[in-house]
Amino acid sequence: MKKVYFKTFGCRTNLYDSQVMMSALKEYEITENEAEADMIVINSCTVTNGADTHVRSYISQIEKSGSGAKLFLTGCGAHTKGESLLKENRIHGVFGQSEKQKIDFLLNQEQPFYEKGDLNHVDDAVVGEFIGKSRAFIKIQEGCNFRCSYCIIPYVRGDARSMDEERIVEQVSKLALNGFGEFILTGTNVGSYGQDTKTSLAKLMKRMSMIRGVRRIRLGSVEPIQITDEFKEVLDEPWLEKHLHIALQHTSPKMLKIMNRRNVYKQDRELFEMLADKGFAIGTDFITGHPGESEELWKEAMENARNLPLTHLHAFTYSKRDGTPSATMKPEVNGKIAKERLHELEALVAQKNYDFRKNFSGELEVLVESFKDGHFHGLDQHFNKIIIDSDEDLLGNWITLNDYEIKEEFNYAKF
Repeated sequence: MKKVYFKTFGCRTNLYDSQVMMSALKEYEITENEAEADMIVINSCTVTNGADTHVRSYISQIEKSGSGAKLFLTGCGAHTKGESLLKENRIHGVFGQSEKQKIDFLLNQEQPFYEKGDLNHVDDAVVGEFIGKSRAFIKIQEGCNFRCSYCIIPYVRGDARSMDEERIVEQVSKLALNGFGEFILTGTNVGSYGQDTKTSLAKLMKRMSMIRGVRRIRLGSVEPIQITDEFKEVLDEPWLEKHLHIALQHTSPKMLKIMNRRNVYKQDRELFEMLADKGFAIGTDFITGHPGESEELWKEAMENARNLPLTHLHAFTYSKRDGTPSATMKPEVNGKIAKERLHELEALVAQKNYDFRKNFSGELEVLVESFKDGHFHGLDQHFNKIIIDSDEDLLGNWITLNDYEIKEEFNYAKF
């Protein structure tokens, strides 16, 4: 059998989509060694120019290796860069996310092809195994109805639509039977789950929590307005990870308006303080250097960020995406200044994370995920990294740690 290697860029939704493709493969063998692959499926991201560059660099790397592997492109980049890469003869085929369950048929194509797919498609795949993973990613929805001025994603993923709840429950049940205990709910805009099917994210999580074997549920990014009263009712449940990632994108009220965001800083702060009082670690998304971000607005944003109980950060400098409203906005911010602002914010949140870990004196519930450089690596209930020294084989196990050392970027323990 010919061997296929999957190279996944970007978000957890792409990780899930790659697993769907792996599960659907019947006529090919999956390899985790790209050097021996006859074919490589590149599941791409296009959220920033940097994401596009990573994909192109990877294609160049494979071309230079002389492996002769046939390259196929899917993911969000299929919609923005697929045609040009196909015309340049750098890839053999391009296909959208809706086509991924036809993976055998697509890999069998002798002639170059472009199958853009359907942006209204709703997944009905059920994944029973996650290759090389100790946690399971569950895609619960696709697309986004928000139209933030800087974002290309709604144009390449379509409007928000929810997966069938029975399918999700069936998938979680299968994975729990196969030994998975932690489930990460993912999607383009996770918090919008159920708005089109008369249910909700909170209801789904409650159903999942009743499945035997489900130990911890973790969410991808949600919007502040999606933390509803119903959602707040599950905040004290033991199965909900004590970490929430809530997308702000900025903390200056004027910048939020420019970015066409729906959140309001004053309400964001009240929400974050309520969650912090309940012991939650809180992460957020943030963009520096968006057009219109003056020095005065940046100082205001940093002051506001200092007042937020943040512990984690997913931030990047603004990246112009053709076809979005922000692409024509003025004045633009110098890239060097945007990067300096990014580093300033990263340093602030890194210190906040260190302080959070120092101030926490309870037990750490850790899922051990990998073994590298002679140590085990895992994540605790606050989504903080922990490195463990042990003579036992802990891979894939849940362990409780009472005695651990707080280091600058992670916690360390002997077990």
